[in-house]
Amino acid sequence: MAHNKNKPSITPHHTRSTTSRLLSEYDTESSIYDSDDEIDSVKEIFERQASQRLREYDERLQEKRQKRKEQRDKNIQKIIHKDKMEKNLAEKIEKGCLMCGCGLGSVAGSIGLFGAVAINIWKPAALDAAITAALNANAVKIAAAANAAGEVIGKALVIAELQKMGISTLKGQTLKSFFRTISYKNVSSITKAVYGQHYEICVYDPSRNLLSSFGDVNRHIGICNSVWKQISAVSQRGQYISHEEVIKRTVETMVSYAEVSAKAAAKTAEAANKLAIEEAQEQVMEATIYNWYTTIGYTILAILIIVLIMIIIYLILRYRRKKKMKKKAQYTKLLNE
Repeated sequence: MAHNKNKPSITPHHTRSTTSRLLSEYDTESSIYDSDDEIDSVKEIFERQASQRLREYDERLQEKRQKRKEQRDKNIQKIIHKDKMEKNLAEKIEKGCLMCGCGLGSVAGSIGLFGAVAINIWKPAALDAAITAALNANAVKIAAAANAAGEVIGKALVIAELQKMGISTLKGQTLKSFFRTISYKNVSSITKAVYGQHYEICVYDPSRNLLSSFGDVNRHIGICNSVWKQISAVSQRGQYISHEEVIKRTVETMVSYAEVSAKAAAKTAEAANKLAIEEAQEQVMEATIYNWYTTIGYTILAILIIVLIMIIIYLILRYRRKKKMKKKAQYTKLLNE
């Protein structure tokens, strides 16, 4: 009072006619809000809206969870389906490689076994057929070679017999030159040539103008002496044989012996030529069979390489599949934990 003379009291003399709506931390629990209808309405609206929003949020959350779950299930089904397909494909590839390897292995063995057996069975018949065909194709050449060999031997023997008679030339030619154009079998031509030479030397000697029907003008000459002796040997008592007849018989005997040796020589030459052809065909056949064996060997080697590759692929695929299955089992175990 001493210090405030004009204001004996600081308390205002008027009272408030309205109630404040402001909330404070001191009066939030005041009972005035519980009895206020407006506040109750606001609270009810707030709670209703909050509940509605919470329900909507929960529904959206549930819907999203359901969608995620469905998507996850779809993804899982896709993964399972893909995994099954990959597993089936891997198993099919593995089985295919294994079966292919086994099949090719059996094929390689069959080729090696049956190929060799077939070649051994085929070889004799094929060789006989090849030799027969070659002999037929060369029949003319073989016959010509045989005849040539017989001709050579026959000429040589006839020439040797004529030389024994003291004849070294016929018709002014050496015996080899004479028989180049005349066959040793031509008895008539040989007889005519020998008789002509015998007549010129042994029957008539123009230098002495001497003619002898006995052919002994120049008996010291070989042909004359030989024919005279043969006449004496084959003539019978009281029967005369002409010089020409003796010479003809002598030539026939020469040719007859020569033909025997010539035939033997021809057969030998024919056999030699046939043997040469057979040996040549055998060599060709051996070369062909060797090439076939080489081809079979290379084929078997190629098949074995393919089999090895198939087995390696099978082992690699099997290892990768088992490794993948092991990782999947570990992943599943972790998920279950």
